[in-house]
Amino acid sequence: MSTVRICIVGDEGVGKSSILTSLVKDTFITSPLQPTLPPITLPPTLGTPENVTTTIVDTSSLPQSRDALRKEVRKCNVILLVYSDHYSYERVALYWMPYFRSLGVNVPVVLCASKSDLASANSSTAQIVEEEMLPVMAEFKEIDSCIRVSAREHFNINECFWLAQKAVTHPIAPIYDAKENALKPAAVEALKRVFYLSDKDQDGVLNDAELHDFQRKCFEKDISAEDLTNIKRTIQRWSPVSGELEHGVDLDSFLLLHKIFAEKGRHETIWIILRKFNYSDSLLLKDTFLHPKFDIPPFASAELSPAGYRFFVDLFILHDADNDGGLSDTELATLFAPTPGVPASWTDSNFPHCTVTNTSGFVTLQGWLAQWSMTTFEDPKTTLEYLAYLGFEALPGKTSTSALKLTKPRRRRPGKSPSRTESVDRTVLFCYLLGAPGSGKSTLLNAFLNRPFSPTYNPTIKPRTAVNSVELPGGKQIHLILSELGELEPAVLENPQKLDSCDLIAYCYDSSDPDSFAHVSSLRSKYSVLSSVPSIFIATKVDQDRVVQRAEVQPDAYCESLAMSKPLHVSAQWKSIGEVFVQVAEFATMPGMGMPKIEDEDDGVQWVGLMAGVGVAVVGVAAGVVMWKKFGGLPGGSGS
Repeated sequence: MSTVRICIVGDEGVGKSSILTSLVKDTFITSPLQPTLPPITLPPTLGTPENVTTTIVDTSSLPQSRDALRKEVRKCNVILLVYSDHYSYERVALYWMPYFRSLGVNVPVVLCASKSDLASANSSTAQIVEEEMLPVMAEFKEIDSCIRVSAREHFNINECFWLAQKAVTHPIAPIYDAKENALKPAAVEALKRVFYLSDKDQDGVLNDAELHDFQRKCFEKDISAEDLTNIKRTIQRWSPVSGELEHGVDLDSFLLLHKIFAEKGRHETIWIILRKFNYSDSLLLKDTFLHPKFDIPPFASAELSPAGYRFFVDLFILHDADNDGGLSDTELATLFAPTPGVPASWTDSNFPHCTVTNTSGFVTLQGWLAQWSMTTFEDPKTTLEYLAYLGFEALPGKTSTSALKLTKPRRRRPGKSPSRTESVDRTVLFCYLLGAPGSGKSTLLNAFLNRPFSPTYNPTIKPRTAVNSVELPGGKQIHLILSELGELEPAVLENPQKLDSCDLIAYCYDSSDPDSFAHVSSLRSKYSVLSSVPSIFIATKVDQDRVVQRAEVQPDAYCESLAMSKPLHVSAQWKSIGEVFVQVAEFATMPGMGMPKIEDEDDGVQWVGLMAGVGVAVVGVAAGVVMWKKFGGLPGGSGS
């Protein structure tokens, strides 16, 4: 909020104009004043809370001014309700507060007892607060605070308007429920997240070093050892069960401390803390903090930057409490405590079963980074949102977008294939697996995630995705996303945007099923757009007897007619199955290798054939190793 509008309201003769004049002139004016003073504006340079501009409006309660009063009350952010004697005090509860409610306004009210210099010498401030102010504050929760002032003696004049400003800039209502004598649930949740992010070692307590860091972050100054001791003593005095607090302040004590702040009228301290942690006045994280501006050009994508990977690595290590290399359900719950929970897209993709897990089914560091890489590729806004929730701290002058980086746009030109040597520098690649039901797509996904082979056939209904890291020749690490479409296959193939996001299509067919390849050739004939997407062909289940395909053209000849690599022959029961995913990743990084020949492209065809031969040779050598191990040696050899 950049402007605070204060409306001074009360009966005639209670001293409204005198209070405003005393503020402006810094002295008491004895000469008669006009019935209503014009509005005044205080610039933020005067040291107002949160450096806001303040407009103060004087009003009259005379009948002829009723319309103007009603308009001003509805326009203001806070009401300064003034009374000066017993009669005007009684009208606070009998007239003014019901009147404000009848107008439908929901703004804080500061109750101001004026002309304190005329009060009886036997009436102390404490007595007036207890006998007059507290009862009416208990009856009307709109009343934020109360104060005694004197325009003649310039007593508490500045403080009076400071309270009014603070009632807007640091409101108590969203934080504390006076009726229940407790912090409100939204405030508790926000403070829990503050505690979590401040507990750097995640041991459940804020030790002295963490409290020092917390003080510096929120108030930009150090906390003395004496102040730290006084804080702990205050907590112990209010809650003896909190113990000695030798090891630090736990969550319950942290919440209790802020409850004490609220009850003692120091709620501005709570707001300073919450705003340092990017909370808005509605106790929600600011939208600009959760969703910073991050535009992605057409055909480009987002990936984690080194800073982003480092943050997620540190987060994993911090929460792997038992150091078993995996995050259990309990550890994941703790990690996601300051967030709305596991991202919805993770639930849709069946996390953690869509990435690498250990033998207990817990996501490993490799799987954790792969999952975030996939999330950033598919929906970078979700990654940015969770970076904010989880406490990513960017360097000064930067935002959470520094945890991401943009890739170069894909270069797909209609009617022209990419250069055979053209490569992409992206580290996250996306591949669709297409093929007839039963062609082994799900088995490939399981093998990709190092899951054991199962001969049981379970048809895929819903789309299924797997993500893992792959090391290319030369040592470059990439994250490869494989997606099986299930019953959504036709819908995806008819959606150009879905295909534009794809780096490669892997056509799978069962080499032991004579009708399997016909589905692949039929798909490419039905959806002509598929010819513009880099592709690779995979013959599965080659450990079984190979059969002739019932298709117009056999797979090898089909690929040769397109000047493309011959199908890779794989079996999920071969130990060399991992080589297939390296081949898939290489084709994704070299899109020209997976494109059919265009008639005007005479050069490079022999080179494609050479690459196809290399690919088959790699798989063939791996298969030979398996056969050698199976039979104990080469024919005529010693087997050693």
